[in-house]
Amino acid sequence: MSEGECRPRKVLVTGARGFIGKNLVVTLKRRGVGVAGVDVDSTPEDLALGVHGASVVYHLAGVNRPERDEEFTTGNVGSLDALLAAIDQNAATNPTALQPLIVLSSSYQATQDNPYGRSKLAAEQALENYSVRTGTPAVIYRLPGVFGKWCRPNYNSVVATFCHNIARDLPIAISDPARVVELVYVDDVVAQFMTHLEDRPTGVTRGEVRPTFNASLGELAQRIRTFRAMRRTLEVADVTDPFTRRLLGTYTSYIPPSDLTYPLEQRSDPRGTLAELLKSPHFGQMFVSRTHPGVTRGNHCHDLKVEKFCVLEGDAVIRFRPILGDEVTEHHVSGTDFKVVDIPPGMTHSIENVGSTEMIVLFWASEILDREHPDTYFSEVLHG
Repeated sequence: MSEGECRPRKVLVTGARGFIGKNLVVTLKRRGVGVAGVDVDSTPEDLALGVHGASVVYHLAGVNRPERDEEFTTGNVGSLDALLAAIDQNAATNPTALQPLIVLSSSYQATQDNPYGRSKLAAEQALENYSVRTGTPAVIYRLPGVFGKWCRPNYNSVVATFCHNIARDLPIAISDPARVVELVYVDDVVAQFMTHLEDRPTGVTRGEVRPTFNASLGELAQRIRTFRAMRRTLEVADVTDPFTRRLLGTYTSYIPPSDLTYPLEQRSDPRGTLAELLKSPHFGQMFVSRTHPGVTRGNHCHDLKVEKFCVLEGDAVIRFRPILGDEVTEHHVSGTDFKVVDIPPGMTHSIENVGSTEMIVLFWASEILDREHPDTYFSEVLHG
């Protein structure tokens, strides 16, 4: 069968408006899967309609911060009981219907002796007993702290709270900076859940989401603070690190839409204007310049530093001459070309605006400028 033929035509998501639910529903719909979603305000009739024809049920509904401890049982065990009753009723009225695969979102706290943990463990046990009794396949996931876009801050996610508050320059409270938390990214959870569209195990199995990440609360806060500081330092985090890449995406999703724009420091002189964009010890730095007509920049060389020039607007001549030679090479480039010109070490170079309008150029350098040791030596390309 093709992938499209194997994929369920309909799934049910409980807790569809919750943090994981919203991310899962968006991905399911993107993949062309029919989704029935129920949440806390849904009726029993809504649940019955959602169960009917569903080949996979993602049970994400539950509570973790109720006003009274007894609500843990109502929200985490009671919601599952209601789901299983609806599945039984659907089977009774549609005896030939395939029993849906049930994917249960539980918590690592199911191993802990507290009201929340006990309610999550009780839900796991109820599902296991139901599966044994009815033959309904089930997958149980004990998730660590889940983080990512659309998580509610100042509720039950330290990452969401830190990102929300730091993005707004609000204080955060850290009771124990050395306390280590285990985390998993919501898109990794969703990707694992999506495998059950084609993968239908038998009996009760335990699912696992990878990768997971461990960080102390102090380290977590510091990482997120460096993201906010990027606007001032322009130093980009090392996004080759999987945790940093996921955390940066999460933090950026919490920046208020009205605050997504920020100014760059501009340095002006008679030649025009220059502004640094980004820099990092991992990839060097990027900057942009505006240059007046007839003006030449450069006339210098580097021993180690490599650069790339890309003219975005206007017309330019980029000239090279070996510092130990006299032969000059010219490259004519225009903003309409989107060409990149490599600037090698040991070659003095310049860029001249030969057009009648302002020239805009994007530059990349292989290392951040060290003003004490700039690796930049004046040398005119054109002698005399």
